[in-house]
Amino acid sequence: MVRLFVVIAALILMAGCQNKDRSGFLIQTQSSYNFEETLKILNQSIRSYDGLVQLGTIDHAKNAKDVNQTLKPNTVILFDNLQMATHLIECNPSMGLDLPLRLNISRNYQGQVFIQYTNPEYWSLKHNIKDKECL
Repeated sequence: MVRLFVVIAALILMAGCQNKDRSGFLIQTQSSYNFEETLKILNQSIRSYDGLVQLGTIDHAKNAKDVNQTLKPNTVILFDNLQMATHLIECNPSMGLDLPLRLNISRNYQGQVFIQYTNPEYWSLKHNIKDKECL
């Protein structure tokens, strides 16, 4: 769990973002860059970080447009550390519900860009993981 948090924190730091809130189930960080640059930096960071695999993206704004609706930019990046994911799923198969890892990048009406992700500490509660090897 701690290693996973370090990976996510490294990605956020590489993106030049400031962490605003570490409480609760979700962590939200405001980016120092516009939406497109934030997305580009995070994608590059994931691809360059040893052990991480980018599995895809979901462009919610494009999907909304496909059904004749509008949505502010909102993209989810799917990525994982396959070795760590396997270990976490061995600890509790229900971890498969929260893997692969996801970063949500969104822009609000004021043009501010945010990155949201699940607080890794929440997973130990949600999936009742108490084994020190898993934590």
